[in-house]
Amino acid sequence: MSFSSRTDPLSISQLNLEAQGLLEGSFAVIWLQGELSNFSRPASGHWYFSLKDNRAQISGAMFRNRNRLVDFQPQNGQQVLVRAKVTLYVPRGNFQIVVEHMEPAGQGALKAQFDALKAQLQAEGLFAQENKQSLPAWPNQIGVITSPSGAAIRDILQVLKRRCPSIPVVIYPAAVQGAEAPAQLHQALQLAIARNECDVLIIGRGGGSLEDLWAFNDETLTRAVADCPIPIVSAVGHEVDTGLTDFAADLRAPTPSAAAELVSPDLSAVSQRFGTLQRRLKWVMAQQLRGPQERLRHLSQRLRSPRHHLEQSSQRLDELQARLHRQIRHQLRLTESRLLPAQQRLARVSPQRLLEHRQQRLENLNARLQPPVLRKLEQQQLRLANLSKRLDTASPLQTLARGYSISFKGSKAVRSVNQLKPGDTVTTRLKDGEFSARIEHVQGSDTGSVLD
Repeated sequence: MSFSSRTDPLSISQLNLEAQGLLEGSFAVIWLQGELSNFSRPASGHWYFSLKDNRAQISGAMFRNRNRLVDFQPQNGQQVLVRAKVTLYVPRGNFQIVVEHMEPAGQGALKAQFDALKAQLQAEGLFAQENKQSLPAWPNQIGVITSPSGAAIRDILQVLKRRCPSIPVVIYPAAVQGAEAPAQLHQALQLAIARNECDVLIIGRGGGSLEDLWAFNDETLTRAVADCPIPIVSAVGHEVDTGLTDFAADLRAPTPSAAAELVSPDLSAVSQRFGTLQRRLKWVMAQQLRGPQERLRHLSQRLRSPRHHLEQSSQRLDELQARLHRQIRHQLRLTESRLLPAQQRLARVSPQRLLEHRQQRLENLNARLQPPVLRKLEQQQLRLANLSKRLDTASPLQTLARGYSISFKGSKAVRSVNQLKPGDTVTTRLKDGEFSARIEHVQGSDTGSVLD
């Protein structure tokens, strides 16, 4: 720590830095519990607040890189438990804490209680898979144990109406949050068991905090769910939420909507069932017709005289047969009308339709590609012709064609008389051939002549 004198005073920033060092060096990371107040979320993403009890308060900050890990929305007046470092904000000299972790007060204790009870019930075999019941493939009636005014019942009813509007639904109302919720949920479950009017049950609610979902961790309710003689599906909260009833139920659904999907038959199963019933109906009708026809034939053989009575019976039989055929056609049209939406949806995702769309797109792209390629080819051909013409113009052969010649001494072109002397042999190339000559004398433009 720095010391100062009257002649060498500290600056304010130096003092605050010294105080900050003392605070941070004197306190390790600490846990605090208190009530949030003055909570703010500026555009920077950091959180600023005060943490107080009934006699004091302290300023706090939680920076963006840490608060993005918090899995709940803090509110003013909420009791929270925080892990923080004690420090001092140097620019203002404010004593404060910098929070690294925040959770609702009591959540840690609830989590420990949840884990302990789960371990106890699991050790008793309450969650054993061999005790689970299978869900009915086609329930005659579905029961739902939840709040009649919550979002969960609306989601469940909407899914069931879309998938199987003909299946009745019985709602056993109960509170799903608060001190009275466990008892009401248990009472509603016992009522559903006693009335025994449903083939499958759904128990659950929408999402929330651990405290909100705590009713579904009640030991008495969990045991009742495990002992329920009716197949039961537990749907507590969202996918990340879990209650003890989820482990005790015959099946756990991640959401209430998913629970409705699990307990209701799908369209393909409905179609298959209709087909089976239709075949059975035809067989039964054929058997019912075969009996009267055989009896009529037998009676007609025994009673030949009462023709009128026989004709009346035959006419009645024709009418019944016509009615039967009309009923069969009606049932067939009804089944086809129910299958038509599925066929239309199948046609919309048909591979043939997708192939035709891709083929048309390929043809369009090919049509768009050809003109630029042809234009580019014509441009290159024109450029090649121009370059060929220019190359032909600069060719030495063209120079020879105009009456000039080129002489070579060996393999080198003769560019100056200084390259020659009498007795040398040169080869001269013309436009239509070449000839050889022996040098007799050499004469320069300014040196006279050299004779052999």
